[in-house]
Amino acid sequence: MSWNSFGRLLRLTTWGESHGPAIGCVLDGCPPALELSEEHIQRFLDQRRPGTGRNVSPRQEPDRVRIMSGTYEGRTTGTPIGLLIENVDARSKDYAGLPPRVGHADAAYEAKYGLRDPRGGGRASARETAMRVAAGAIARLIIQEVSVAARVMEIGGEPNPERWDRLLDEARANSDSLGAVIECVATGVPAGWGAPIYAKLDADLAAACMGINAVKGIEIGEGFAAGRASGRASRDAMLASGIDGGISTGQPIRVGVAFKPTSSIGIGGRHDPCVGIRGAPVVEAMVALVLADHKLLHRGQCG
Repeated sequence: MSWNSFGRLLRLTTWGESHGPAIGCVLDGCPPALELSEEHIQRFLDQRRPGTGRNVSPRQEPDRVRIMSGTYEGRTTGTPIGLLIENVDARSKDYAGLPPRVGHADAAYEAKYGLRDPRGGGRASARETAMRVAAGAIARLIIQEVSVAARVMEIGGEPNPERWDRLLDEARANSDSLGAVIECVATGVPAGWGAPIYAKLDADLAAACMGINAVKGIEIGEGFAAGRASGRASRDAMLASGIDGGISTGQPIRVGVAFKPTSSIGIGGRHDPCVGIRGAPVVEAMVALVLADHKLLHRGQCG
């Protein structure tokens, strides 16, 4: 069994490797008649692409997306939407002869499949997340009543943005890397999306964000702080939560996501000193995809 697909009614399948000729995805279940252009998708892809500054990977990928199917005269048709991005700046020689790298999925992939693609991590590379961002841009068209916005809250445990450049400079100078915490807030989600028990909205959000490369922790709402509080102290926070019983309440939904430090330190190749910096648009995309899927599920059951 291979797990490269995600979602129930709105189903995303991604394909491709970091150093292959291209990466792509198929988004199935999108409603028809939505206005969709490559320019709309590109706006979100440009927020995560590499090569845009000293604190991200210097790999020069324009990430120009092409819509291959599923639209006619600028509108979705209801058929599967195929998207493609060509890889134009791969340098596979950087990974020649490298043993399985600590902190990467190299050894795990080899244990599962009996072989691995050593070029930039293959499917385990953050390169794959470009297609999630592209699909998330389409998901936003389904949930136009909802605003999804993420931002970096901490880098290396430091909450003050004015100190981040110095911390990143020091990490690079020491061949080191830093983790990050990202907060994503969805506002305008109507009450009623989600389901009890096996399709909880918060459970699906957590699973979607944990599926992002390098993510090691998730908080929904108060998260772990709720486990340290008394009932009296946390009651007001619970009343303001965006999800109760697995179903949206109409209040803003907060998702906190922890990215581990980049494992590619002290080796060749081109890497992010803090992979979380480019993580915000990826988190937004996964949240948008889950919310769009649950909107369609809610409409299917409740009209």
